Amino acid sequence: MVTRTRFDDSDCPVARSVDAIGDWWSLLIVRDAFDGSRRFGEFQRSLGVAKNILTARLRALVDGGVLASVPASDGSAYREYVLTPKGKALFPVIVALRQWGEQHFFTPGEPHSELVDRRHEQRLRALEVLSADGRRLEPDDTAVRKVSTG
Repeated sequence: MVTRTRFDDSDCPVARSVDAIGDWWSLLIVRDAFDGSRRFGEFQRSLGVAKNILTARLRALVDGGVLASVPASDGSAYREYVLTPKGKALFPVIVALRQWGEQHFFTPGEPHSELVDRRHEQRLRALEVLSADGRRLEPDDTAVRKVSTG
């Protein structure tokens, strides 16, 4: 079995984030949590993933503080998975992936799901990266700077 490379001590925030999320199943679980899934069976039906894989990914997301396992809201003996504040902070990431996918992987007119504002039932504006003073930034407008300790 191949040992997974870990990035939890990397000085790169992207590497640490990818390490925390783990893989594509985990991102899809987080997506489903935003869409209202809370129980193991709901995640399994939506994703069609094997129980052992889903169990491992849910455990990793709970251990990583992205999801919390809580008593079922209906008082039954089941457990439910809810997004923590750390998990809810992934919302812009999920929206960015969704918008990128809509733009690059669907032909015009091809059916797909879309995220809408509940209040107005309209699609969201495209996410933008903005500078501290509000200017729209492109990749060439940015640079990586190391943050020193202290």
